[in-house]
Amino acid sequence: MRTDEPVVLDLTGVTDKAGLMDRCATVLALPDWFGRNWDALADCLADLPEPVTLVVTGWREYAEAHPREWRTAQDVFATAVDERPTHLTVLVALGQAFGGSDEASGASLG
Repeated sequence: MRTDEPVVLDLTGVTDKAGLMDRCATVLALPDWFGRNWDALADCLADLPEPVTLVVTGWREYAEAHPREWRTAQDVFATAVDERPTHLTVLVALGQAFGGSDEASGASLG
């Protein structure tokens, strides 16, 4: 991961917690010990080796399929940001695109 560019967590096609955890593991290059549960995700976010700006896109399908899980995911990201505000920024893209176009806008979780 490069610290000078945002990391895009594209959740397009993710409809369950396992898919979310797999996508996080891949995009954030989480360690092999990552247990693919909320506590493990929180631990990994707290231990990221370098500052990261994470932009979450394509999340609506997951949020609609599992609204309670999506709220938990948001809580995990927000808590991680609160604990390390200079090390992690999480933005949730409200539009369909990301990359500076007029079609994308973001709301910060922290």
